[in-house]
Amino acid sequence: MTLEKASLKLLQEALERLEIGFQGLPEVEHTTNLDALRIVLLEVAERMHDNYPYHHPLYIGQMLKPPTEIARLAYMLSLWINPNNHALDGGKASSAMEKEAVAEIAKMFGWNTHVGHLCSGGTIANLEGLWVARTLVPNKKIAASNHSHYTHQRICGVLNIPFQPIPCDSRSRLDVGSLKKILEEEDIGTVVVTIGTTATGAIDPLPDILELQSEYRFRIHVDAAYGGYFTLVDNLDAETRTVFDCLKEVDSLVVDPHKHGLQPYGCGCILFKDSSVARIYKHDSPYTYFSSDELHLGEISLECSRAGASAVALWATQRLLPLTPKGKFATDLSKARKAALLLFERIQKDPRFIVAFAPELDIVIWAPKAKNASEISLLSKEIFKESAVKNLHLAMAELPRELFADTKQEINWDVNYVTCLRSCLMKPEHLDWIDRIWSTLDLVTNKVLNNSI
Repeated sequence: MTLEKASLKLLQEALERLEIGFQGLPEVEHTTNLDALRIVLLEVAERMHDNYPYHHPLYIGQMLKPPTEIARLAYMLSLWINPNNHALDGGKASSAMEKEAVAEIAKMFGWNTHVGHLCSGGTIANLEGLWVARTLVPNKKIAASNHSHYTHQRICGVLNIPFQPIPCDSRSRLDVGSLKKILEEEDIGTVVVTIGTTATGAIDPLPDILELQSEYRFRIHVDAAYGGYFTLVDNLDAETRTVFDCLKEVDSLVVDPHKHGLQPYGCGCILFKDSSVARIYKHDSPYTYFSSDELHLGEISLECSRAGASAVALWATQRLLPLTPKGKFATDLSKARKAALLLFERIQKDPRFIVAFAPELDIVIWAPKAKNASEISLLSKEIFKESAVKNLHLAMAELPRELFADTKQEINWDVNYVTCLRSCLMKPEHLDWIDRIWSTLDLVTNKVLNNSI
């Protein structure tokens, strides 16, 4: 059995408990054609076979992590009500749960006061962060590293904000020297700091950027969509730990519960340290905000209709797995990081491979050795393909030659980019599967390299 099903029996009990809350209403007759439902549902199951096994420990490819059991069940349970967290009229209980869950996330970063909410994912969360930045510091550029998520430049285009890319160092991090030079020459209003780049999991040097902020007075928006939850783990290296300890000093922050927060898609979160930012969202609706004098979440979000189910699932997850250091949530995340370190150590010691730098979170990047950069790319693609045949599912990333400057490998750079192998070891189960993962990778690599001779 590869899919967890035992928890489903709790859903019926929870539904009966939910129905008690509405027992004063007149009965409604429900006619359900179970035979017709069965036919279509089983067809859906068949169609869903055409997926990679994202839920399995042998899937170590893209940033895809299955939601935890409580999130699945709470999400499904809420769909019998289907709340809308735009206004309290549409999602009274789920809005309260969202406020509580978001406050717990803010507390994780050391913020006791904040304004923030859930949204459909990191893209919209970052859009809101940059929209507020444009409002607070108008007519100034937004700067982000050229290894930050591509969404920042796209968002700046949507919002008509001038965008300034910043070069990276050999570890895929924003280069502070380049940033300083740009700050001296350009009118920068906001600097985006990435905590866990999508390609490599790199962590921008926030302490150094905060020092520049004290001199140049720009806002700092942190994109921690991928890496934010790692603030809870106990096995980061000292330099990375220092970055996380500085997060309480930034102006705005994005984290995605649907990545490491064990949630279904889509569930992102935007936070602002200064709660007065809520005034920027202020708007009027002649038919929406009348049921309560309490804050309606639509009054502090750009999105209108939003899934209350996402808030219910997140609240339930954090109730079962609190966001505390050394708790089960943090311990499981530490296991994912440890699995990445173990895989990295084996790859680093193996003469068949090149590694540019050690993982800062749980993403491992490596490539097979070859004389030419183009040959490395071809071998990486073959290993990727052959690994999938053996049910080991990897990912790939095309990286610039600058990231290999510290490897001291003699490579003929006949092209300026090389395709590398990439793995996101996001599941705690990966720690128990490292031997199986390595043995498969070893077998496949030997086959590919022998065939290339």
